Amino acid sequence: MKPPRCLCEICTCGRHRCPHKPTRIYDNGQQPCLTTEYVEKYPKYSNISPPWSLKPKQEYQVHRGKMEGITTFKSDYLPYDIVKRPFRVQEEHKPKMGEIELGTTYQKDYNAHKIQPVTLVRPLERKHTTGGKLDTIPTYQDDYRSWEVQRRERSKVEHIYHPPTEKFGNSTTFQDDFVPRELNPRQSFKPPCVAKLSDVPFDSATSHRTSYIAHQLEPKFVRSKEEYKPSNQPFEDLTTHRNDFKGLPGQLAKSCKPENAKVGSNAHFKGVTEFQDRFQPWLVSLPEVRKTKEYVPPPGNMDFNSTSHLDYVKHEISPAVPIRPVSNGRRTNAPFEGTTTTKEDFKAWGSCRQEITKKQQEIPKPTGKFYDLTTFKSHYIPHQIIPAQSFKPVRAIVPNSAPFQDETMYRTEYTPKKQEICPANYPSPPGYVYVNTDSHGHKFFRQLTPEFSESNSNPIPKEVAVVS
Repeated sequence: MKPPRCLCEICTCGRHRCPHKPTRIYDNGQQPCLTTEYVEKYPKYSNISPPWSLKPKQEYQVHRGKMEGITTFKSDYLPYDIVKRPFRVQEEHKPKMGEIELGTTYQKDYNAHKIQPVTLVRPLERKHTTGGKLDTIPTYQDDYRSWEVQRRERSKVEHIYHPPTEKFGNSTTFQDDFVPRELNPRQSFKPPCVAKLSDVPFDSATSHRTSYIAHQLEPKFVRSKEEYKPSNQPFEDLTTHRNDFKGLPGQLAKSCKPENAKVGSNAHFKGVTEFQDRFQPWLVSLPEVRKTKEYVPPPGNMDFNSTSHLDYVKHEISPAVPIRPVSNGRRTNAPFEGTTTTKEDFKAWGSCRQEITKKQQEIPKPTGKFYDLTTFKSHYIPHQIIPAQSFKPVRAIVPNSAPFQDETMYRTEYTPKKQEICPANYPSPPGYVYVNTDSHGHKFFRQLTPEFSESNSNPIPKEVAVVS
């Protein structure tokens, strides 16, 4: 009889492992299992120190040489002569003759069908109504009873205001502390600010007026216009595509895609759906509309008198007399003297605005009528286009009557292989019987004999859920 095998040994794909337990409560006395995926794939090496890095340290290195003022742009830049861009004459648009075919694939393949309006299959809403009268008295109105409660009298003592008959004679703090005194202005020791007038006349000469010397201008340099020189060679507006391309007759490529046969029918659908079968129509009555109650105003007139309006008593009070002494303002009947120091010292001078110094125009303004004839219009000579002869050999397509061979190496040499399923995918591997699980978490199974396994083996399903 063969010894039991672990699930790690039964696995053929290498993805199934037994769940190793962190601790073991019951030890059977076997040796500890040291086989793990890390130990198998990564062997242990001897103690080797890591290599030293040859990367230079990031330290500040002082540049001892002298910095040059030549940049890469200065050393590599080469000035080029600027050439004017040649002018290209735009070709006149010539519309193509004939009519445009507006037919599309949709208009060709689409067949219009007559559509009838869909009948509603949803049943009408049923409303169960009774002929009896509804009692609309709520629980609060039925249970609540109003008590006859008498109004309590106020226990507040009425305080009637009596105005004082004697005059208020208490003085304030300001009246006690303030003593009126006469104003004595102090003598001013400030020197008088009197401007001294000068007898010397005003000197209006500036450095610009004394130093400016008018020089005679040189005649302006006028650049002569370049005369237009037309080209002697004719203009070639034919491209490589126009010269070399020639439409050659050929057959269209045949599609290897199978035809998509459209299965359609113009007959009307004569069947009952699940919605029509389950939901039958029923009658629905209109909802009742409640009538709003009419507003009934309360009887009697409204009393607008408030407690403050009834109890308030108006008293006549005289305004308080100010006790602060009146300031003694000096009033004189003499006319106001409006002369100031600025008016006396600064007199208005008679000055006129200085004219702007302008340069005389050297170029006289043109006179006469403007002619809109440009240099291009006057010098342009239209030439007849002569197409260049093409020396490119004619690319002739040789038609072949042999059929196209669509066989590939994949179609001829591909052989399908049977997909094997790992026995560890199943909860119980076929052909094995569960024995026990050791303290490390390994599940052991014993292989059955061929005769016993055929009679008691589990059927192998086609699709198995992977259990890792």
